[in-house]
Amino acid sequence: MDAVGAVRPEVDDEAEVTPREHRYPVSTRVEQVTGETVVVRPSVGDFADQEVVRAGDHVQVFWRDATAVWALPAQVDVVERGAVPRWHLTVLGPAESIQRREAVRARLAVPVTVVLGSIDLQGEVVDLSERGIRAVLDASGSPPVPGSVVPLTVHLEDGDVTARAEVVWHHTRAGRWAVSLRFLDLPEREQDRVRRRVFQAMREERARHSS
Repeated sequence: MDAVGAVRPEVDDEAEVTPREHRYPVSTRVEQVTGETVVVRPSVGDFADQEVVRAGDHVQVFWRDATAVWALPAQVDVVERGAVPRWHLTVLGPAESIQRREAVRARLAVPVTVVLGSIDLQGEVVDLSERGIRAVLDASGSPPVPGSVVPLTVHLEDGDVTARAEVVWHHTRAGRWAVSLRFLDLPEREQDRVRRRVFQAMREERARHSS
């Protein structure tokens, strides 16, 4: 075991990277793990031209294996930009097994309805966690304002999940709205359902990449 512990995510794992100053975790895929270095490919397209992380930033890396959800402290050393961005992270300490239920999310394409004023906006979820969703919505009227609270319904296969959510950010892309929404006071029973669907989606994603 090295000085900071041997537990690491594996190549092709889905991992969340949460920058210290960022309110919503970034979904990534692990591309390389070598000793104290972890290289991830972030899904940052929905952040438009925002600078999500910078070299020197401290982050937390969350992932799930067969037994637990893990949290690993790290520092961003190199930020590769371009069509295929990558973040090179240096591990700062040991991974810890945690009970942080909202730590993991997954890419998942299911319908969503967001109520903006008196308008029901239809769209598709891009990814889902117990903390909230990223989604693409049909644009109608004025765009949602960050910080505002809206009702939404995620149409899962085993029934709808209805909640209030805070708009974290939005931008317009090809005539539609990309939005990040954070659940507010989601009941524990619904959190359990969302968690099960997230883990199912992660297993499905892993199976596709291993086939």
